Amino acid sequence: MEDETATEIYRTRTDALTTDVGEGQPVVFAHGTLMDRTMFAPQLEALRDEYRAVAYDLRARTDRYAPGYDLWDLADDCDALLDGIGEESAVIAGMSMGGFMGLRFALEYPERVDGLVLIDTMATPHPEAERAEYGALVEPYEDVLEPMPREIAEGSAAELFGETTREGNPELVGAWVDRWATYPSRAVHYELNSWLGREDVTDRLSEIDVPVLIVHGEEDPSIAPEQAEPMLEELPDAEMELIPEAGHTSNLEQPEPVNDAIRAFLDDRF
Repeated sequence: MEDETATEIYRTRTDALTTDVGEGQPVVFAHGTLMDRTMFAPQLEALRDEYRAVAYDLRARTDRYAPGYDLWDLADDCDALLDGIGEESAVIAGMSMGGFMGLRFALEYPERVDGLVLIDTMATPHPEAERAEYGALVEPYEDVLEPMPREIAEGSAAELFGETTREGNPELVGAWVDRWATYPSRAVHYELNSWLGREDVTDRLSEIDVPVLIVHGEEDPSIAPEQAEPMLEELPDAEMELIPEAGHTSNLEQPEPVNDAIRAFLDDRF
């Protein structure tokens, strides 16, 4: 493999890292931990008639998953991604880890952000006990290239999907568990550690003076809706939409109400 920097990959291989549909105001979707750009297929389909909708794979889903990196590095990747697709700015839509990154992208590159869509994410760090639990789970896999143990993949379903989805749509859950079980363990180790020790950016949210839509599943087992509410209070121009019968991947579990909320937000503000 060529000795490329991570950002160079986003500049030179955007065709391999993105799904890019439609024309108009660009909306760039960044996925969460263990997910990939395909999780936004319902949103791309819903927006392609009037918007340029782009979903991309973050570093952990590429061959640049190692060595260690953090959310600010992922923000630099998003900056390079915009260069790669030829856009000066975009609405950045981030789910969970993608939202952690999106907030930092807006702070680091404010001139490139037209608006934010924050899906099942928050500005505060995870509680210390959760950080310790997650860290201990992936610590043994720092140098392991073999696929992630299936029991970890199966256990992750309870964190990423709500109860309604786990009970009523086991095919969706099972398909993602099968996919997670193919990931290099080392990639997952670095993916979690990219955000595990992140700082609280709540006190900087007032700097993000663009329209913001917060979308959150009512059944989110990983980030409870009330953990997202401080963003609603601190961001200068934000609104929030709660999604019934949806968990941490609300845009995938209940795509229609999420699509309606995103489309109404974009149509009204852009």
